[in-house]
Amino acid sequence: MNGKFADGPYSGILDSVLDAIGNTPMVRMKRLAKVYGLECDLLAKCEFMSAGGSVKDRIGKAMVEKAEREGRLKAGDTLIEPTSGNTGIGLALAAAVRGYRMIVTMPAKMSAEKSNIMKCLGAEIVRTPTEAAWNDENSHMGVAAKLQRELENAHILDQYNNTANPMVHYDVTAEEIITQCDGDIDMVVIGAGTGGTITGIGRKIKERCPKCKVVGVDPKGSILAVPDSLNDEKRLQSYEVEGIGYDFVPGVLDRKVVDEWVKVGDAESFTTARAIIRNEGLFVGGSSGANVWGALQAARQLKKGQKCVVLLPDSSRNYMSKFISDEWMAEHGFAPEDGAKVKEREKQFGGARIRDLLSETGATSDVPFVTARLSVEDVIKMMHETKVKEVIVTEDSEADGKTKLVGVLSEDHIAHSLQSGRCAMQSPVKDIAFKKLAKALPSAYLRDVAKALDFSPYVCVMDEKPSTKKQAGMGEHERAKISLRKAGNSRECPHFLGVITRIDLLHWLATKQK
Repeated sequence: MNGKFADGPYSGILDSVLDAIGNTPMVRMKRLAKVYGLECDLLAKCEFMSAGGSVKDRIGKAMVEKAEREGRLKAGDTLIEPTSGNTGIGLALAAAVRGYRMIVTMPAKMSAEKSNIMKCLGAEIVRTPTEAAWNDENSHMGVAAKLQRELENAHILDQYNNTANPMVHYDVTAEEIITQCDGDIDMVVIGAGTGGTITGIGRKIKERCPKCKVVGVDPKGSILAVPDSLNDEKRLQSYEVEGIGYDFVPGVLDRKVVDEWVKVGDAESFTTARAIIRNEGLFVGGSSGANVWGALQAARQLKKGQKCVVLLPDSSRNYMSKFISDEWMAEHGFAPEDGAKVKEREKQFGGARIRDLLSETGATSDVPFVTARLSVEDVIKMMHETKVKEVIVTEDSEADGKTKLVGVLSEDHIAHSLQSGRCAMQSPVKDIAFKKLAKALPSAYLRDVAKALDFSPYVCVMDEKPSTKKQAGMGEHERAKISLRKAGNSRECPHFLGVITRIDLLHWLATKQK
């Protein structure tokens, strides 16, 4: 591990792309500081300009080199890493150069761009349920551990507990920052994921610049900030920003080095990231937006001539289909929708509501039910026998007897889950159901349904007054049969009226035009 910082750009010929990791520029963000009324210098440590596109390149290289020095890795071995994506890219980069097999387990919410980049680097991707807790066997960490047990010569380098994670930032990243700022830093703002970055940089900064304040950024929904009361808002709820925050405290995170924590929401993260791109021309990712938003709050206390360094972890390359997209931002409520689209839908649907569609066309799409505990194999057989392409997954609550909607499962989703290794034939369908569903009451406007269908294949219609009566005296097999009735007629989930698809809206429009 080379702790020296090279002045200026790279010169000569590098031995491999791994030698182009780190040594990232520090850029003054003048326009953004002015827009938000900061007096201090707002300085961006541009980690997204590293060879693999993120700060995690550093630990990917460092962990592989450490394992090689210790004799743990040999030619032909397999690396497995549970990750939000960027560490997987950094490790896949190192694995490609060093000749190791690479398997990455990654939550489903992480961007397709990250997955595709890792695949191009030769990595094998296994997606896991986003909602699975860190200690769940179906989480990205649980699946990684299972794969390690099953495969010979497989190693989890474990960014959450590997000392190479904070040490590379202590030895190298922090030294770069100190050198670039001539040893004069008043505040450094860093997001916490595994915690290695803020721990390593924070420790070195405390030694070399003892008056510097270390500010940690943690997304709402995560529990890393202290005091713990800061985490009460949206505690353990899902969030969209990637690469920072966790539902447990990783072993490498030393929260004692952090002087102040700032909690940040998705909306602030993504709108700030877009503001950085627009005002400074820096092609950053969502966690960079979170960090800069945190810096804009914390640095208000700094005066003219003081320096606030904020770390920009990754690139917008990873999020072209997410917050970089105007449509995605509008879909998730982070930005207003295009006015022309709104007017077009109002013209088509006027004041019509879902109940009008139900009364005038008589039914929603005929999508059958299956219970959550049925196996993937059983559901495949049912779908084949009934010639359907999608099923609704429901589950009875043991606590109150209510039947709840779990999600939707399509034949394409089943095929992808089997091919990616996310499930086996005997896995319960609950594990792979698509759970992020658009739901609406019969009173909802059809124009809003049309908007939702731009981003989701279904809108689930729920009864205004859901029934709580549990169907009793029936075995699992009998329930499975009954649950294959049409959605609107099934006693299995009486408060669920059915699903609306785009074809249902088109049919309603055609009926009205007649």
